[in-house]
Amino acid sequence: MKIVGVEPHYLPARRPLVLVKVTTDTGLYGWGEATLEGKEATVMQAVCELARYLTGRDPFRIEDHWQQMYRGAFWVGGPVLNSAISGVEQALWDLKGKAYGAPVYELLGGKVRDRLRAYANGWFHGAQSVDDYVRMAKETVARGYTALKWDPFGKSGLFISNDEADAAVENVRAIREAVGPKIDLLIEVHGRFSPANAIRVAQRLEPFFPFWYEEPIPPENIDALATVARAVRFPIASGERLFTKWGFKEIIEKQAAAVVQPDICHAGGIWELRKIAAMAEVYYIGMAPHNPNGPIATMASIHLDACTPNFLIQEYVVDEHVGYDGLIAEPPVVENGYFLIPDRPGLGIEVDESLLDRGELVPMDMYPMIVPT
Repeated sequence: MKIVGVEPHYLPARRPLVLVKVTTDTGLYGWGEATLEGKEATVMQAVCELARYLTGRDPFRIEDHWQQMYRGAFWVGGPVLNSAISGVEQALWDLKGKAYGAPVYELLGGKVRDRLRAYANGWFHGAQSVDDYVRMAKETVARGYTALKWDPFGKSGLFISNDEADAAVENVRAIREAVGPKIDLLIEVHGRFSPANAIRVAQRLEPFFPFWYEEPIPPENIDALATVARAVRFPIASGERLFTKWGFKEIIEKQAAAVVQPDICHAGGIWELRKIAAMAEVYYIGMAPHNPNGPIATMASIHLDACTPNFLIQEYVVDEHVGYDGLIAEPPVVENGYFLIPDRPGLGIEVDESLLDRGELVPMDMYPMIVPT
């Protein structure tokens, strides 16, 4: 069996997706997701460059191909190349699982759990006031979710003002009172604050028992993050803007976070995230894959989570206005706040290709499928 096609596809939506299809000479194919917000055309071009290497090769040699795609580039690392590699890698696992008639998690050692806790993101779309947030939080909890993530800090920067901090604390207080003590609240910061301000705000949030404090400072300085982690009395989560095992080495060794959050679309794909999780496991650090992405990335994350001992909780965008309806035939299922783990071969997905490649962002004739000559 040989690879004969590596195709990037574009899904126009409120949050556009970049998907990757890898096809073999037997007709077997797999799908992955390489979405990188705002850089869709660049990632698609990178996928086509990877196709020049992959075409004509054995699709089952996933680790070998990962090393070659990563090490074969003079400019290793970074979001564009790693996102392209991540999408291809997911597609190769999907293809291999289909070939063996087994879910991907079975190829990675098998399940260590039978369900996966989910947390809701995107539930607050359109909220303008604290009352809106409260109403939407209660509606999301009524759907069965037991954990909610959101960013209450508006447009605050490194040096948040007292008025901005007051508004954020009031937002969190109101939601805690509305949903009660048994619902976990995950506070997102998007890397905004200086270390001193991150610590100051965290002290004010302590009475509401946050499940975690996500990316409280910019991602470049792990020493500064470790300073925050030592001062804050609830867990720090971080890592959505780090790539590969090398990017996570320092944050893990310095214990700068209690939870690592590699993104399966950016950090290197399924097996690379499994390696990152194993590194974190040595330090008793939890694994919670970052995932504001589409349903293929969510399914790939589910397969990873199912076989990862230190998995903690999985992000899921519940916003119904994103625009992914109908993309895959059997989308992820959440019941009573937990993902069901599929038992279908590969990633367990079938893509409706009629929805792809529409829109004007990336004319697909720029990116022809590359086949052996």
